Amino acid sequence: MNLLRHRLSSSISKMSEEISKTGFVSSAAASTAETSTTSKSKSLWPSILRWIPTSTDHIIAAEKRLLSIVKTPYVQEQVNIGSGPPGSKIRWFRSTSDEPRFINTVTFDSKEDSPTLVMVHGYAASQGFFFRNFDALASRFRIIAIDQLGWGGSSRPDFTCKSTEETEAWFIDSFEEWRKAKNLSNFILLGHSFGGYVAAKYALKHPEHVQHLILVGPAGFSSESEPKSEWLTKFRATWKGAILNHLWESNFTPQKIVRGLGPWGPDIVRKYTTARFGAHSTGTVLTVDESRLLTDYVYHTLAAKASGELCLKYIFSFGAFARMPLLHSASEWKVPTTFIYGVQDWMNYQGAQEARKHMKVPCEIIRVPQGGHFVFIDNPQGFHSAMFYACRRFLSPDPDHESLPEGLTSA
Repeated sequence: MNLLRHRLSSSISKMSEEISKTGFVSSAAASTAETSTTSKSKSLWPSILRWIPTSTDHIIAAEKRLLSIVKTPYVQEQVNIGSGPPGSKIRWFRSTSDEPRFINTVTFDSKEDSPTLVMVHGYAASQGFFFRNFDALASRFRIIAIDQLGWGGSSRPDFTCKSTEETEAWFIDSFEEWRKAKNLSNFILLGHSFGGYVAAKYALKHPEHVQHLILVGPAGFSSESEPKSEWLTKFRATWKGAILNHLWESNFTPQKIVRGLGPWGPDIVRKYTTARFGAHSTGTVLTVDESRLLTDYVYHTLAAKASGELCLKYIFSFGAFARMPLLHSASEWKVPTTFIYGVQDWMNYQGAQEARKHMKVPCEIIRVPQGGHFVFIDNPQGFHSAMFYACRRFLSPDPDHESLPEGLTSA
């Protein structure tokens, strides 16, 4: 069961397990949110039954509060990506209108001629998760961070995909339309976890735009056909495994738990964030202010309308095994790649090692101490050192003589 828990860290069973471990507590978040409930709701419902309101405006407001920690000036914008990618057979939403969709984007001030770094978040996350990194990275890069379509403060169209291919197109095509709208031609692309899967798939389809690919704890390199997945077959045969597998295939996401808890949602999110980035942190714990602001932000991004989150069962089978593993495409890689893993990351770096054997482009694997799956939050200094080293050919006048920073290890 320990292996299962690690495999499903970002999935339903992990979220449920951590929630059950931490329990419920009263919090200021719930009472604060309740004060914004409409007067009509106040008159109809007892306070304990009031749902916590959320919307895109709530998400953007929470994002601004979280990014108030960041000292580097930035610009937030909603980039219009149109109503659908030209020539695509995939509809991003069911509507009788041609309503445009938007990608929430933040761009940080940078020095002239700085290389552009585009940052893509993972599953059940959004660009604000990089709040501990923007200042340091903006000192060397032009940073652009986005919320993927259906996440964070971006548009949340109805999720109508019915296959793995359609689901990949949802994210890849919408990102390409965003790139066109932003008039970007060459950039370094970073993706974390599920965002790493999307970034890699994008680089496979549009390598001409990606100068360097950085995959941070990427998902999607292992498949269910591997010998080490035998445990999954055995677990599915148990009643617990059968229930969890049914929930997975029914697209029962962690976000549905948060929404279903209504007024207790902020309390649960607070307990999760303070446990994951506090008591159970593998590195530098969040400050009181960081924890409070991140909790507020995470709650609103999770409680908003279900959209991109419904990709899960189409991209991964139960156990977080990719249905179309990146490992199978390793020989087609056309972009130099750096993998970055926290030493305590539940994502196995051995998948990257196996992929590297088949790649025909430069590939490095860097491991950062005191860091788990969210290594950029757990150990920001170590993560920044890994980033600067990974991008040394864009940043250093003599990249060939740069040595791996102390504390980092090469796999």
